[in-house]
Amino acid sequence: MRKNNKQMTTYFILFSLLLIGVVYAILQANLQINGTAKIKKNTWDIHFDNIQVNENSVSIGTGDSGAEIDSENNCKIDFEVTLSLPGDFYEFTVDVVNAGTIDGMIGELNKILKVNNEVVSEIPGYLDYSVTYADGMEIQANHKLEVGVTETYKVKLVFKTDIEELPEAATISTSLETQYLQADSSSVYRADASFATDSWSEIVSTYNTGNLTKLNQAMEEGTTKEVPLDLDNDGIAEKTAHVRIANLSIPSECETTGFSQTACGFVIEFVEVIDTHRMNPYDQDIISNGNGSKGGWEYSDMRSYLNSTKYLEGEIDEIDYTSSGIYNALPSDLKNKIINTTTVSGYGYYDSENFTTIDKLYLLSTKEVFGKEGTSGVINRDTAEIETRQLDYYLLKNVTTSSYSGAIKKNLSGAYYYWWLRSAEARYTTTFYSMSQTWGEQQVKA
Repeated sequence: MRKNNKQMTTYFILFSLLLIGVVYAILQANLQINGTAKIKKNTWDIHFDNIQVNENSVSIGTGDSGAEIDSENNCKIDFEVTLSLPGDFYEFTVDVVNAGTIDGMIGELNKILKVNNEVVSEIPGYLDYSVTYADGMEIQANHKLEVGVTETYKVKLVFKTDIEELPEAATISTSLETQYLQADSSSVYRADASFATDSWSEIVSTYNTGNLTKLNQAMEEGTTKEVPLDLDNDGIAEKTAHVRIANLSIPSECETTGFSQTACGFVIEFVEVIDTHRMNPYDQDIISNGNGSKGGWEYSDMRSYLNSTKYLEGEIDEIDYTSSGIYNALPSDLKNKIINTTTVSGYGYYDSENFTTIDKLYLLSTKEVFGKEGTSGVINRDTAEIETRQLDYYLLKNVTTSSYSGAIKKNLSGAYYYWWLRSAEARYTTTFYSMSQTWGEQQVKA
């Protein structure tokens, strides 16, 4: 409870300074092998940018809230505000940008707090003061900042309302110096990345540490992340799609010999239908421009198109997608994190055994979307049904062949659209499964 036993105006003026100290590492090369080594010019540029003050903050007092770089290449922010009444606060965010060509990491963090020009070890009881990442995570030494990556700091100062006694007028000075060094083997990504906003490197690193709190939450909520697409491979992304987390778990069945890894571990799925393309041009040995299931997923034109590879049935209808296709349409930071996956796929009428391939990108199977249906259901006509499992996301959404609203997709224009599965229908010569608004329409010619 707050006591009001003093009839006086109480206020304090706060001066705060944030400083990034930039330290250069010494780069040396001593080459004793015959030949020539050329080292391209590199730049070191980590700085503050894009200061955004919370619109509900108290008005800025004196001073400039902009970021400046001094003669020693330190980037700093100075500001001065007056907090007059309990409940007053000042808050802003600022981006830390690595605009150079060398990865950085946080070295030392030096914090100094003064009250009336005297250093104190604790924040006064009437004040809340924090500097964190924008999502509230603590800033710590060794956090890595890759080239081209931007992280956001949030600074907040609050004149608390739940105080026992109003303070005398005071001047509080705070200083935080964040030192960035050239990244080395000790650097780590933040331990709990935000799927929507953090880099792919941070997200994958978080998954590899086993700290899945935020990633699980993002999967459960269907959180999406933007992915620019350069579908015509001209170096300019002309479309923006969205992905979500489809799987995080690795149950024991994933360790079974011959089990498909397509629903095991960290799996990302496009939310929209991003493009249209023929599935498989073969009906027996006759080219019919997208009308057959012979060769299944392994020899399908769709598989080559997704993975930006050469069409596998090279003697007939040879197509080379190595300079185009979906994989090459992805941004490099995402491509660099995609691993090869063992993919087991069912076969159709003209084949006699399941197909096992190694893919970076793949379509889902019937089981991976709809789960186990029963001994007489549609899924049991997918011959690879027992070699995979339902993805975590579709299990959370309770997707089945009779309840499938969680599996319906739209294209990038916002219209409902069917989407291919990699499973051939075992009884027919021309059918791969697909998912649409009406599951009864699943048997679509390839």
